[in-house]
Amino acid sequence: MHSEVKLSLIVARGRNNVIGVAGQLPWRLKSDMMFFKRVTMDHPIIMGRKTWESLPKHPLPGRENIVMTRDWTYDAPGARVYSSFPAAMNAAKAVAKRTGKREVFVIGGEAIYTLALPLADRVYLTDVDAAPEGDAYFPPLDAQEWHESTAEAFGVGDGNNHAFTIRQLDRVHASATSTRP
Repeated sequence: MHSEVKLSLIVARGRNNVIGVAGQLPWRLKSDMMFFKRVTMDHPIIMGRKTWESLPKHPLPGRENIVMTRDWTYDAPGARVYSSFPAAMNAAKAVAKRTGKREVFVIGGEAIYTLALPLADRVYLTDVDAAPEGDAYFPPLDAQEWHESTAEAFGVGDGNNHAFTIRQLDRVHASATSTRP
């Protein structure tokens, strides 16, 4: 049995890679929020301080909340606080192993995604059919490094103010694609 804990990013981005504006999401996507909750529930989640502060409730219930900040004195009641990404990731993976989970999730924001993307095994990517103004962006994905495993499209309506597609991207490992000895 393979017991490696995957590092997964979960993010919604516009066509222009915007993920946020003034500390908030630039859209309302009820179906995406339901997906986020279902996928991350009972798993450790890693986020930056600004993402923590933007949450409607602290901590997000049913998940081990891990907050990254450069401020060593920062207090995030109900969450673990770390100042280095490797320490936060290792703590999240230890919690996941102890609780029998196979994934930990990075939930934002821009700086944390940038640190995590080179180490990620999977990305749950919600591509929003919009190009809003924003001040936070998701880093570029190299299409050669990722394989789309699943995709589900959603239309406007029923609490979704834009159409969008939720994709699961799994990292393509060089050893799996190489044909040379």
